[in-house]
Amino acid sequence: MDDQTRLEIEAAAFRGLVAHLRHRTDVQNIDLMNLAGFCRNCLSKWVMAAAKERGVSMDYDQAREEVYGMPYSDWKSKYQAPATEEQLTAFKEGVDLHAFKDH
Repeated sequence: MDDQTRLEIEAAAFRGLVAHLRHRTDVQNIDLMNLAGFCRNCLSKWVMAAAKERGVSMDYDQAREEVYGMPYSDWKSKYQAPATEEQLTAFKEGVDLHAFKDH
């Protein structure tokens, strides 16, 4: 496979993941973190870092809007539920496996 085809396939897969996460608003970020060690905010940080590597100016809020499909504050008020004690405990216990430690 040539590099351009690989890039196009990877980009399509990423767009599919983002579309799926936009559709699954019932899945909380803390659940993603506890199960997989990353969440929508992590994806946003990866998007922001990739933009910076390519000389594109993008702040964290802009990157989150790319992932969430709306301003983060809107998504949070519409879809984010309070974390349970069990979720918070699991989050703290798994922090060494998180993609980013600054959540």
